[in-house]
Amino acid sequence: MITFDPNNNKPKYQQLIDSIVDAIDSGQFDRGKQLPSINVVASEFGMARMTVTKAYDELRERGLITSHHGKGFYVASTDTRSALNVFILMDALTPYKEILLDNILENLGEGVTHTLFFHYHDIQLFENLIHDNVGKYNHYIILPHFNKSVSGILAKIPKDKLLILDIDVKEFGPDAAILFQDFESNIYKGLTECLPKINRYDSLNLVLSSKSFQYTPNGIIKGFTRFCVDNSIIHDIIPDLEEDVDIQEKQAYIVFREFDLIKMINWCTKRNWKFGKEIGVISYDDTPLKEIISEGISVISNDFALMGKRAAQMILEKSKGRFPNDYYFLDRNSL
Repeated sequence: MITFDPNNNKPKYQQLIDSIVDAIDSGQFDRGKQLPSINVVASEFGMARMTVTKAYDELRERGLITSHHGKGFYVASTDTRSALNVFILMDALTPYKEILLDNILENLGEGVTHTLFFHYHDIQLFENLIHDNVGKYNHYIILPHFNKSVSGILAKIPKDKLLILDIDVKEFGPDAAILFQDFESNIYKGLTECLPKINRYDSLNLVLSSKSFQYTPNGIIKGFTRFCVDNSIIHDIIPDLEEDVDIQEKQAYIVFREFDLIKMINWCTKRNWKFGKEIGVISYDDTPLKEIISEGISVISNDFALMGKRAAQMILEKSKGRFPNDYYFLDRNSL
């Protein structure tokens, strides 16, 4: 049975989709069941034919209904979960993005199909991948890791099928689904939690990664600078951790890439320096490796496992809105 609530803020076509899916799940619409015609639904609920057509077209794309010329629409499958086919576009598969991906797929459940792509911060590749795949999937998870607006590119994807992950796209309103890291707030709060330890060092340095597939969001630079200014901390921003960078004693460093972290471990080992004593290190984003190496590396981290669970939940529940994800600071032995 199809139901419709005119007082519900959810788009009319989405209400139709949800109602038919619910009827299939509850057994009211068995496989082979004929659905009311587009004209009947439009007349009964006072909708435009195009609204009903849009709902039926999406259900057909998902493989849940089929049409027979001159006869109408019929339920083709009762497996509503397996009908979910997801396009996932990430920047790169770093260790913590792997945690994110694993939790998305685990919480979407069995039977959901997906295809994974990477844009490596190449905006032309990003645009091409979206352009070439619009209309081929019934949901899109996009991580738009760029320090400039890509809202025009993302607008090519219908908002009811789009989940923007990790990065806030401020040009989009409350009708979009966005689960993001508040980079500026997270690094500011994380550094504040370890302020007493930071004060043991002469200065605090932010090491960027401009020459790799891992970029540094502007929010992190803003939050780092604001924290240092507010707390009268001598600070510097190092573009890349090259061999000629003068790593000094009694300084603390924030690093992003595990490659840079390993490089610092090697340099300090040669000088017989120990993290947390002669030099301080904070790594951004946690991985299992950071629990082990050098007796533990202190981290400020987005909760990627939670983000994956919440992303899957937003897709399954068709949630809309803009939501910051949780972060945490772990004080280990490196600071």
